[in-house]
Amino acid sequence: MRMNFRAIALAIWCALTATGVNAAELIMVEQRGCHWCAQWNADIGPIYPKTNEGRFAPLRRIDLHQKTPDDLELDGRAVFTPTFILVEDGQELARMEGYGGEELFWWGLSKLLNEHTDFREEITQ
Repeated sequence: MRMNFRAIALAIWCALTATGVNAAELIMVEQRGCHWCAQWNADIGPIYPKTNEGRFAPLRRIDLHQKTPDDLELDGRAVFTPTFILVEDGQELARMEGYGGEELFWWGLSKLLNEHTDFREEITQ
């Protein structure tokens, strides 16, 4: 019985890691010398991976001037930096262009996640 439990637990773990439980990503399109990219990096960069949003949609960076990675299907090339593109399984769901400060970023990201994914913010009191 004990052996069966371990085998089942291992099978479940393998299935979850192989399929990727969380397929959402937040793509940050940036370029060298971008003031607003640097500001985002200072304001949000260190804390993003520690947030519920960051755990749900991990950040992935791509350079504006490089070819779009083959595993991404975007609706079009980014024009402005930073541009934040929400993708799921490599397919673009939505995007927001620019960085207007912390409050506007979190509001916009929350809106994107809630409208286009199954992400739901945990309300803590």
